[in-house]
Amino acid sequence: MKSLSLRTVLKSALLIALGAALYALAFNWFFLPNGLTLGGFTGASQIVNHLLPAVPIGVLTIVMNVPLFMLGVRRMGVGLLISSLCATAASSLLLDLLGALVTFPPMEPLLACIYGGALLGAGVGLMLLVNATTGGTELLARLLKFRFRHLSIGRLCLICDLVVVCLYALVFRSVHNALYSIIALYISSHTIDMVLYGSRTAQLAYIISGKRDQMRQALLQLDLGITLLPATGGFSGDPKQVILCAFKRNQIAAVKAKVHAVDPEAFLIVCQAHEVLGEGFGSYSQENL
Repeated sequence: MKSLSLRTVLKSALLIALGAALYALAFNWFFLPNGLTLGGFTGASQIVNHLLPAVPIGVLTIVMNVPLFMLGVRRMGVGLLISSLCATAASSLLLDLLGALVTFPPMEPLLACIYGGALLGAGVGLMLLVNATTGGTELLARLLKFRFRHLSIGRLCLICDLVVVCLYALVFRSVHNALYSIIALYISSHTIDMVLYGSRTAQLAYIISGKRDQMRQALLQLDLGITLLPATGGFSGDPKQVILCAFKRNQIAAVKAKVHAVDPEAFLIVCQAHEVLGEGFGSYSQENL
């Protein structure tokens, strides 16, 4: 296992603690009082707790995660497993501790779905940023990601959770609560993806200008990499060159200002790229989520 700097360890510990706190808060504030389920092993623990009230939900979650963690050692490695164990222990303990200290009243179910799903997704996403999971659905989705590379972590979590939600509806005999839970989990899955992939997104610009050379020099002054693409005018049939440029989201104002300053008549198309790999951006790794 690679040695980690103290700063890296502290940063990971802080994100795990914050993510676990948001996870526990979302469950106790929005899900539990309103009869909603988180899905995954926590949702399965809710079902068992309903049948056997003497067994705490947090303890059940830990016990049910043990076999999955054992399966994850070979694929994820000891380092990832340790961080996930810390995240699982922290979220489970905080879940029971907060539940013992504060009793939150029920609220409008739709509000619970929206804010609970967003808070849950933020907590899970923060932990996944440092390759930690709360076990259950998140750990299963983390392992499935190696097999289904085309699916995002949020989407994989949603697929796994739907099975538990259906069981939850049968046990609690509440179709309405199950439907509300699906809304919450859908919002949660999108929030997870926003936390995980939001920092990797970039802007992509296509620039068509009669002042190609001046435009190229101006963009290079912003320390941006550019590519010239051959093109042909659809109306005139004249040969042209399209300038392709990728840049970070916080550079969009500077790029638009530079393009307008060089050529106010330039045709500029800006769109969002889900992920950009290469110099100045991210690099490919098989371990990437």
